[in-house]
Amino acid sequence: MLKIAFASTDQQKVDMHFGGAESLVIYDVSPGRADLVGVMRFVKEEQVGEAGRAGISGTIADKVIPKLEFVDGCAAVYAASIGSNSVRRLMKAGIQPVVVDDGHDIVDLLNEVSLALVYGGLPWVDKAKKKAESAPTPAPPAAQAAESRKLIASIDELE
Repeated sequence: MLKIAFASTDQQKVDMHFGGAESLVIYDVSPGRADLVGVMRFVKEEQVGEAGRAGISGTIADKVIPKLEFVDGCAAVYAASIGSNSVRRLMKAGIQPVVVDDGHDIVDLLNEVSLALVYGGLPWVDKAKKKAESAPTPAPPAAQAAESRKLIASIDELE
């Protein structure tokens, strides 16, 4: 129902800065289920001087453009850090940037979204859910997802 991206080196934990992420993982999350949609690896960007990569937004050397293209259609991106320029660009694309502690477990975050889809409580999930419900239903995927996870879909399952 909602596509969620995570900046992760190992597909287990959120441990990367969005702009400098060497890989992003996308899951399609619905109540009680998360299907792996894709994983994209990026070329590691090198630091350029003391100012880093400043002043290259929108140029061919802009390291964020391929990441924005990959997460297009996602409701949110979770990362250990997201720079203000990337926050603006994600928000402009209709994608909620979410910063979490470095090392936060992806399955825990997927469960949090699953429960929010059922019970509410995360404003960005509520907004994305309404948007998804009003959008035309896409055709089902041709093949089964490479990886599927059973998630918590009820408070009773927490006990």
